[in-house]
Amino acid sequence: MSSSSDTTTASATTTILATKTTPPPVSPSLSSSANSAPAPSPCAACKILRRRCTVSCLLAPFFPPTEPLKFTTAHRVFGAGNIIKLLQELPESRRADAVNSMVYEANARLRDRVYGCAGVICHLQKQVDELQEQLARSQAKHVILQAQHAQLFALMATARSQQQRPAEPTDGVVADSCMLQNGGYCVDDCGLGSVWEEPRWA
Repeated sequence: MSSSSDTTTASATTTILATKTTPPPVSPSLSSSANSAPAPSPCAACKILRRRCTVSCLLAPFFPPTEPLKFTTAHRVFGAGNIIKLLQELPESRRADAVNSMVYEANARLRDRVYGCAGVICHLQKQVDELQEQLARSQAKHVILQAQHAQLFALMATARSQQQRPAEPTDGVVADSCMLQNGGYCVDDCGLGSVWEEPRWA
């Protein structure tokens, strides 16, 4: 009786252990989704053109999915085919500059359908010419002011040198002129009489 109960307990324990160690079955759909990486988001060009974006997409490096307006503007003016053809003809080092130039030209063409980027360049060139004329006038005024400043300093130096020159004695000259004018008599400023008289002959 005891031996049969021990056998039943051992078989139950073995079944429980086998159940714990054996992993549950996994469905094929779940295993395939776990192993596959999430698909990258398409670039703005492929999203607008509604085509599949691959890893080797030529437009993906220049039109990220966060900037859809950039490709929309260039595509509206140049077209996707012309953009791809131009990028294929250029080396990789110059493609980014070409895309930026096309986007700038497209924006200018949408603002001004007649002149486009040339109108912007002409406007900027006109501003440069006006600024150069203002600079030339300012330089001419600066030269004139420098000349006037130098002339003023020269006049100030001349006046200062004349003030520092010692005064010449004038007392004897004043006395002689006074005697000549009064016939030998020198009258003082107060009119008090003669200071010098001619000698009288006996």
